[in-house]
Amino acid sequence: MSELALGLDGAVVLVTGGVRGIGAGIARVFLRHGATVVVCARREPERPVEADGAVAEFVAADVREPEQVAALVDGIVDRHGRLDVLVNNAGGAPFADAATASPRFHDKVIGLNLLAPLLVAQRANAAMQRAGGGAIVNVSSVSATRPSPGTAAYGAAKAGLDSLTASLAVEFAPAVRVNALDVGMVRTEAAEQHYGDEAGIAAIGATIPLGRLADPEEIGACAAFLASPLASYVSGATLLVHGGGERPAFLAAATADHGERERN
Repeated sequence: MSELALGLDGAVVLVTGGVRGIGAGIARVFLRHGATVVVCARREPERPVEADGAVAEFVAADVREPEQVAALVDGIVDRHGRLDVLVNNAGGAPFADAATASPRFHDKVIGLNLLAPLLVAQRANAAMQRAGGGAIVNVSSVSATRPSPGTAAYGAAKAGLDSLTASLAVEFAPAVRVNALDVGMVRTEAAEQHYGDEAGIAAIGATIPLGRLADPEEIGACAAFLASPLASYVSGATLLVHGGGERPAFLAAATADHGERERN
């Protein structure tokens, strides 16, 4: 990937959930742009996150726990002098029918995907305000704006995260900008668990106008742009990163019907 100069060289960046999947892709992009990157997760990865010889610093932390979040952010400021960028990426949810999932299950999903980003943003904002500014990027989902059967609480939490983004952009301004990415389907290490084998992944990709799932680093490029000086007048925005979305179902039905009538 050719790198456009984004003005992130030397920036101190925290990527939550940054040890695998989309988070690792985001971390690698910031590393390639010369940033000092800290990634956190509950467990240390088998291999460090690195790109072109630069290695992300790992800190073990559960972003749902206020004490651990405080230690995470304060530790970064102590070691590096400041925190310039927060990418709130930690999130996700297993499949579960809303009709039968337990209240505890839904509580955990909302906690991880909505309350945890708020918690980390609060602590990061305090550090950024003291230092004179910064940028926060919340990794949300297209599930925020469309039906999310099987992950209803997740979709609701992401809708809340988009709303939270707009509100924090007003509250934290002018020193701190806050934006979100509504991400579509991404080809991560877990893609085969979600979409089946290569044939299944290709079939899913064919439903997307651009014809494929995203690469994690393509999400990272969008996060890096929003965090960079190139987006200095962008705040409170939600950027769709979904390859054009999904083809309307009625088009497939109409095409099938037309083909059937032609054969007859």
